[in-house]
Formats: sequence, C-alpha cells, structure tokens
Amino acid sequence: MSRRVIGIVMNGVTGRMGYRQHLVRSILAIRDQGGLPLGDGDTLWPEPILVGRSADKLKDLAERHGLTHWTTSLDEALAHPLAEIYFDAQVTPAREAALRTAIAAGKHVYTEKPTAESLEAALALARLARDAGVCNGAVQDKLFLPGLLKLKRLVDSGFFGRILSVRGEFGYWVFEGDWQQAQRPSWNYRAEDGGGMVLDMFPHWRYVLDGVIAPVRSVYAHTATHIPERTDEHGRVYRATADDAAYGVFELEGGITAQINSSWAVRVDRDELVEFQVDGTEGSAVAGLRECRFQHRAATPKPVWNPDLPATEPFRAQWQRVPDNEEFDNGFKAQWELFLRHVATGSPYHWDLLEGAKGVQLAELGLRSAREGRRLDVPELSL
Repeated sequence: MSRRVIGIVMNGVTGRMGYRQHLVRSILAIRDQGGLPLGDGDTLWPEPILVGRSADKLKDLAERHGLTHWTTSLDEALAHPLAEIYFDAQVTPAREAALRTAIAAGKHVYTEKPTAESLEAALALARLARDAGVCNGAVQDKLFLPGLLKLKRLVDSGFFGRILSVRGEFGYWVFEGDWQQAQRPSWNYRAEDGGGMVLDMFPHWRYVLDGVIAPVRSVYAHTATHIPERTDEHGRVYRATADDAAYGVFELEGGITAQINSSWAVRVDRDELVEFQVDGTEGSAVAGLRECRFQHRAATPKPVWNPDLPATEPFRAQWQRVPDNEEFDNGFKAQWELFLRHVATGSPYHWDLLEGAKGVQLAELGLRSAREGRRLDVPELSL
C-alpha cells in the first residue's frame, strides 16, 4: 500500500464557488478522509497549489487551511514539480486563456462551466486537450445530487412509461445590494464580464436534460433584465447589462417538451431552490436538490375543477418519497473523485470538454433565440 501525491493547481478558489465547493467540500474533504482509495490498495493524496490575483487572499486561505503552496503566477504554479492537474473556477472571460496555457504545459484540465465564452472557443479547447492527450473534464455537479440521482433511478427503471414533459423552476431573490448585500457577485449582472442567467444556467440545464431525461433537440428562449440597476460590493450603483431571468422551452428527443424558468428575481414558494417535475403515462415525479417525490398511475387521485368551492384535497400529501437507499456525498466531491481516478488509473470518464461545449452551445443558441424570437434546432456536436 502506498500514497501517491497529485498536485492540483487551483485557480479561482478565492471566489465563493471555488472556495466552498471545490476547495473545502471537495479537495480538502478528500484529504480529511485520508485521501482517495484507488481500489488496488493505493491512495491518492491531492495537494492543492493555489493561484490567483491577490497575494493577501491566497496567503490567508493557505494559512487558514494549513496549505503551503500558493502563488500569483499561473506559469509558476504550472511549473511546480507536483502539478499534474489544472482546475479553473475563475470568471468566464479569464478561463479560455488559462486553460490553453495549462494544456500547452501538458497538464490535465478540469474546469467550471461555461468552459468558454463561445461555442467556437469551447470546441477549440476540447480539440486542444484531445490532441495533447491530456485528461479533461467539465464540472456537471447537479448530476451527482441526491434528488437528481433518485430521479435518474426512476427514469432508468421505466417508472414513467412514456415521458411526456418536464417542468423546471429555478431561482431566488438576489438582493439588489442597496439596503441588503447581494448574495451573488456583481459581475453576474454585467454581460461584458461574462454574466447573465442564460450563460450561467443553460449549460446546467443541458447536461441535466441530456443526462437524466433525453438529449436536447431544440430551444426557444425569452430573456429579461428585471432589475436594471444594482449596487456592487463597494456600494457603487451600476447598470445591469446581463439577463437576470430566462424562460426556456426545450424539445427533447422522443417529442418530450421541457420548460424551465430561471430567475434571480423570484421569491421562493417551493420546497427547494430548484425543482423538476417529470410527467409520464405511468407516473410523475418531482425532484429537487435532495428529495424526490413520485406518484404512480394507479395512485393518481381524481381532482375535479370547481372554482366555486375551496380545495379540500391535500395534493402534496398524495405523493410518496423516493427512499435514499444509499449514502450520498457532496455532488462536487463525487465528480472530483471520478476525475481524479480517471487521471490516476485511466478509468472511464464521460463529462469531458466536449460535454462542456454542449452547454456553451445551448447558452449561445438560447441567447440567439431570445434576440431573434424564434425556436432554434440544436445540432449534434463532434470534434
């Protein structure tokens, strides 16, 4: 039995998502459990090499978690003798150049989405990684969440019969920043900085629909900037130039219709911040991040429309819960472990940069659909 150290250059971990989900709840969590068992008696030990723009933030982060490797130079980080993997959680406009640099340095690459600002650039990155022979992956964390894993279990079992439709609701109220601090960084609401609901969430909806229900074949989208003026982290008022809401209709393979509303200007009246209802000829289910409820055809009640009388049926009480039946880990950590095993052992790995490019494709087509006011086909992608 031996322990193999693998250095991971982590860029963008001073940001909210990069820090909480990728550094603390994934890489440091793997270290806390004693490393990643590889199945042959060996253990993989991830060694973070932090890189970013602020030396003060990096130094504080390293000291807080007992880490020793950090630098403000990407070239220096990639040249570190332990470095084998480059991970990117920067703002989108900075991502492509950094990934290109890492691939040119011969590093395996793993990145947050969207993988690039355009489909052309996303495909070019996927080709570069393929031609360089490096392992590559794009974060598709929601596929590893308990609620969607339970939903996939229902799909795979044939529970729904013929799936008819999917309805998704995502979002919450992001404070404008004037009288309460916003929960999201201000760049999310500036198109020139890579912000916008479509660019942020359509890549998610692509892999969720493709991976859980059926491949996406067309898209129609309507976008809005409901809150045109916000206040940034420094108390400065700025104009929101990016969409903060997107309303999408997607046609899936097999004639399935999916409708997904995404908004940062909606107050939550549902059990979880995102929920998907899937209706089929034999049954229906509602899945969130953690829970999944279902109703079989044989147990479906018979509601009768009568606007003159108050509703007496406890509709939500008529659904059953899908049992856990297993231990669910953090979704980001679960995918990190699969990617690390892929790098270390050559085990199969599906969620590569080509899959990431599909998310960029849907976002690009969604924005174009909103501009042109029409439905657009989603062509097959290949390298």
